[in-house]
Amino acid sequence: MSYDGEQAPVPGRIAQAREPRLLEQVSARMRLKHYSRRTEQAYLYWIRRYIRAWLPRHPRELDGAAVEAFLTRLATRDNVAASTQNQALSALLFLYREVLGVDLPWMENVVRAKRPQRLPVVLTRAQVARLLERLAGREALMAGLLYGSGLRLMECVRLRVKDVGLERNELVVRDGKGGKDRMTVLPSSLREALSRQVAETRVLHARDLACGLGRVHLPHALARKYPNAAAELAWQYVFPATRISVDPRDGERRRHHIDEKVLQKAVRRAALESGFDRPVTPHTLRHCFATHLLESGADIRTVQELLGHKDVATTQIYTHVLNRGALGVLSPLDR
Repeated sequence: MSYDGEQAPVPGRIAQAREPRLLEQVSARMRLKHYSRRTEQAYLYWIRRYIRAWLPRHPRELDGAAVEAFLTRLATRDNVAASTQNQALSALLFLYREVLGVDLPWMENVVRAKRPQRLPVVLTRAQVARLLERLAGREALMAGLLYGSGLRLMECVRLRVKDVGLERNELVVRDGKGGKDRMTVLPSSLREALSRQVAETRVLHARDLACGLGRVHLPHALARKYPNAAAELAWQYVFPATRISVDPRDGERRRHHIDEKVLQKAVRRAALESGFDRPVTPHTLRHCFATHLLESGADIRTVQELLGHKDVATTQIYTHVLNRGALGVLSPLDR
């Protein structure tokens, strides 16, 4: 099995079908199991690094010592975070279990790095207002949805027209983290701006259709089940990209959603202009959504549902800023 290049053809021999290389098999297996594109790219990156670290030996010839040595090198020499180290381990587990089909008991004994518990950065209501005032247009609307609806960054950029409920003031998040759907609130103050955005998407979509385009990527096997759905307005992204691009999976020319880096850069720039002395990212607005709801007396279970957390313990981290500072207690000095 080849995993680092192909062998040159031998003159005089009849060409035979090439056996898929190892990384190609990894991609095929991940797509069969419906892993996200980002997860696929991350796993391929770590498997490629693992292969190169032990060339010319094939991964099938390696044991637990090689995996532990690779992970240790990441932590000691490359100084990666615990989450990064665990991602590399997950990629190697997928390689051995799902692709090579090797049942190795020693893989169960490889210890995952312990992730440190970090408290989220939360802005005050006045600071959030100051930040949003320094954003304009599409970026202001997207940032407003992150704060007003508790969306994750990628949930916002992947929002489709059919999932916007202007009449009922609700948004449906499809295939969120963990592959779960959920419903969250749509702020009334954003209804008009979101309606205009959908209208702009409708005009852009009609223009694409007139040019023989206008078909958007559909998840899983929906494109085969509903052949015409990809060209319908309902499936178009609310925040489409400004230009047509080539889908790396099938080579089709489509209009994808906006690049998430556009909002990341806009929020970072607005935070600098606001003079904040703490790092502020789009995800900070989601933290503010949860914290400010709890401050207003919302039930923690309700906030858990709106955020899409699997465990309420994840939501409880936001209680650290309730009422008066850390843990909601009053310092004895202030008494």
